[in-house]
Amino acid sequence: MKSKFYSVSIKFLIIQLLSVLCVSQSFDFFYFVQQWPGSYCDTSQSCCYPTSGKPAPDFSIHGLWPNNNDGSYPSNCDPNDPFDKSKISDLTGSMEKSWPSLACPSSNGLSFWSHEWNKHGTCSESVLNQHGYFQAALNLKNQVNLLQTLKTAGIQPNGESYSLESIKDAVTKGSGYTPWVECNTDESGNSQLYQIYLCVDTSAANFTECPVFPKGKCGSQITFPSF
Repeated sequence: MKSKFYSVSIKFLIIQLLSVLCVSQSFDFFYFVQQWPGSYCDTSQSCCYPTSGKPAPDFSIHGLWPNNNDGSYPSNCDPNDPFDKSKISDLTGSMEKSWPSLACPSSNGLSFWSHEWNKHGTCSESVLNQHGYFQAALNLKNQVNLLQTLKTAGIQPNGESYSLESIKDAVTKGSGYTPWVECNTDESGNSQLYQIYLCVDTSAANFTECPVFPKGKCGSQITFPSF
């Protein structure tokens, strides 16, 4: 009877362990993604400024996304830990500035942040809780000033065209790591600088070289629109 009890207990513990592993999900690195608001807005879809007003003309956070070395990524890992704005109440001011939503209709950013946590953040719970996840992204943004890095290299958000390689070289020099550049298309059909990806280790504290880049590519010459 006792051995049967132990057998049931062990099976129960194994089930619990497997459920924890499924929730935490393993991953190899993060993509830290920042977007240029001028390129988000200068498309046929356009944009809407947040309810707090027009953001500063600076790169803003899009997300901190767990990824794997083979190019795959986990998502929506823990429906039992949904976004809770009360857990980041002390970060709201910084997030409105550094992580604004430009989607329409105008919003206070909560739906954007909720999406990022529920889809991506829950997959990093093995190292970051909700507050830690958003704080880590804010800290990473402060480590590398992308706009100043580009300006130092003579690359200005003035609607001019720049070579893709010069943009990559400038960010590599400024950050110490090779970026991946994502483009989108403006209303005239021109390729423009949209997002810059840098890779971060699983602690979400240190930049690292990317083991793999997303698919897609920009043209050799891309515009950098004003905002």
